Amino acid sequence: MKKVILLLCSLFLTTTAILAQENSGIRQTQQGHTDQNKFRQLKDVLATPNDQHTASGAPGHQYTQQKVDYIMDIRLDEDKNYIYGDEKITYHNNSKDHLEYLWVQLDQNMRADDSKTPLAKSIDATAWITPKDFKKNYMNVATGFGFNIETVESNGKPLSHFINRTLMRVNLPKPLAPGASFKFRIKWNYKVNNSVKDGGRSGFEDFPDGNKNYTIAQFFPRLAVYNNVEGWQNMQFWGRSEWALEFGDYEVNITVPEDHILDATGELQNEKEVLTKQQLNRWALAKKSFKDPVFIVTQEEAEKAEKKRATKLKTWKFKAKNVRDFAWASSRKYIWDAMAVNINGRAVMAVSMYPKEGNPLWEKHSTRVVANTLEEYSKLTFDYPYSKAISVHAKNQGMEYPMICFNYGRPNPDGTYSDRIKNAMIGVITHEVGHNFFPMIINSDERQWTWMDEGLNSFVEILAELDYDPNFDTGNLPKDIVKYMSGDQSNISPIMSQGDYVKQFGPNAYTKPAAGLYMLRKTIMGPELFDHAFRTYAKRWMFKHPTPADFFRSMEDASAMDLDWFWRGWFYTTDVSDIGVKSVKPLYLTDKPSDRVAQLKKQYKQYFDNLGDLVYVTDKKEDANPNAMNNYADGKEVPSYIYAVEFEKPGGLVLPIIVELTYADGTTERQTFPAQIWMKNDTIAKRIFASSKEIKSIVVDPDLETADVDTSNNSWPKNQTNRFDNFKNKLKE
Repeated sequence: MKKVILLLCSLFLTTTAILAQENSGIRQTQQGHTDQNKFRQLKDVLATPNDQHTASGAPGHQYTQQKVDYIMDIRLDEDKNYIYGDEKITYHNNSKDHLEYLWVQLDQNMRADDSKTPLAKSIDATAWITPKDFKKNYMNVATGFGFNIETVESNGKPLSHFINRTLMRVNLPKPLAPGASFKFRIKWNYKVNNSVKDGGRSGFEDFPDGNKNYTIAQFFPRLAVYNNVEGWQNMQFWGRSEWALEFGDYEVNITVPEDHILDATGELQNEKEVLTKQQLNRWALAKKSFKDPVFIVTQEEAEKAEKKRATKLKTWKFKAKNVRDFAWASSRKYIWDAMAVNINGRAVMAVSMYPKEGNPLWEKHSTRVVANTLEEYSKLTFDYPYSKAISVHAKNQGMEYPMICFNYGRPNPDGTYSDRIKNAMIGVITHEVGHNFFPMIINSDERQWTWMDEGLNSFVEILAELDYDPNFDTGNLPKDIVKYMSGDQSNISPIMSQGDYVKQFGPNAYTKPAAGLYMLRKTIMGPELFDHAFRTYAKRWMFKHPTPADFFRSMEDASAMDLDWFWRGWFYTTDVSDIGVKSVKPLYLTDKPSDRVAQLKKQYKQYFDNLGDLVYVTDKKEDANPNAMNNYADGKEVPSYIYAVEFEKPGGLVLPIIVELTYADGTTERQTFPAQIWMKNDTIAKRIFASSKEIKSIVVDPDLETADVDTSNNSWPKNQTNRFDNFKNKLKE
């Protein structure tokens, strides 16, 4: 049958070429143009490869990155809601450059009284406003937030420094040479924000009984990244785009009320001093439990603890190696459970801490979701290298740090909860634990390229959630991004936009990149090829600083697929996907040439004589002769039905054409034509379908794999019941 189709296609193409030659007439001079083909290479937009970021997407032989080590003493004042810190920093200059100064991030200054962040927001008058917002917007009531820098010194001598809003420049006594290190000290304090009332990625929640839940991050001055891509990454923190940070080793002592339960980034060094014998025994059991969580602190014990208030303090000591940040959580209200996870023969601890307000939802799911996330992410990237991953329940937060994250999802006061609340909790825990991989280990620049953190993580999150629950509504599939992509173009940004000015941040930085990568895996590359390439990228850039070009190039380098057309369309533009069936024309075998073909045979006799015997196709059913191919079929079945199908592409994106044919007997067949079918014609593609069975319907993208924004043209015949009605109705909701 394939030989017959090829013969027919060859005849069509040859005839078309002759007709074009006939109709060309007198050529007119036309104005030239540059290459705007959707398949042109990305060399015009990607950074030039070098010996640090190579053309293959791998780190080069000259790749370097800085290292920053911290030794910190931290004290929490629960009565005043203040944190006091004294940190000793060792900065290792591994670059080839002499550094005149260091830039330190002071993220808490984003909420300081003199912060520029509120002034950068366009605010219109409203008919109603809360008293709190009225004070904030119209009365300039001071809050007292932001870092109070007490000391910046080296070897006991003050260091010259200058604070520019959320960044502090530390002026070095002399330039720091390549390979050298510099030690200095910063002493500081700040007022902790109420994350429920004041907002924020970290802070505390207060409860009616006077207890508090502290989820603390961005709590210390942190060194900015210095590399050969950005120099110093010292873009101001406006409150949205997150952090670019260096890896290093930490020693952190945290002093809190004696009755608090606390966990943090790193390994606890003094567990016998801060845990009871019973808690130590339970922790030992948890290390051997790979099926169900073990309670280190039960709900009954947590409820008993929250009724009292200690007057003494206790210090928890942690060490962490090769991490890019540090965070911690502390409260006397915590229920604490844990279980072991087998990561390729190595036991890693999945841990949860939560107040009773999180139950019964949290004890059922949190630690199990942590374990599932570590397993599934490890399969697609690399074995999780740290010893633990902690999920802490905070009312309004969803935020990630090395080995620890803060997650929302709270039942009603009576303990009941809807599927929506349950799935939101499962989703946010999966997402935030997944951030251990992106960007805590694959350490992209979040301030510049939010999607490299949120988008890549949201993609792997899809696979982890579907493993936890095959019916889970991830919200990140191609069909989920259609409403956003088909919206007002003036309110949409390309993915490749700096995070602070991105419009519709969630769909842009999370859903669209995730949906695109899901499409790349399922529809364009296939899981086996995609997974190998994705894993290659992940392993290449573990504990390093990748750029978008490193990701794009690694995916192509490890798969032998030219994907520049996909990166250009999906990431660099706001073009939409819209592919449909423009026309379907039944054709018939015949032994009679049309009048036009007969004329061509006379005009180009030598050419046609060289072709030998011919059969013909016609759109006139009355001229059909199904036996015209009998003498040439070589015993093979001759197709009884032939259809010339023309596909249209009103959308700007080039993507594969996925076609489902439904035959008269009710059977179906799928055919997928690669995106390259649009290489030479960006608007029209033509195919011939031949079969022994009559085709009753043709549907493009039957499973909604390509984020098609208009499904009204996806089926033939047009008057059939539209199989996309349910999808359209969902978009309207």
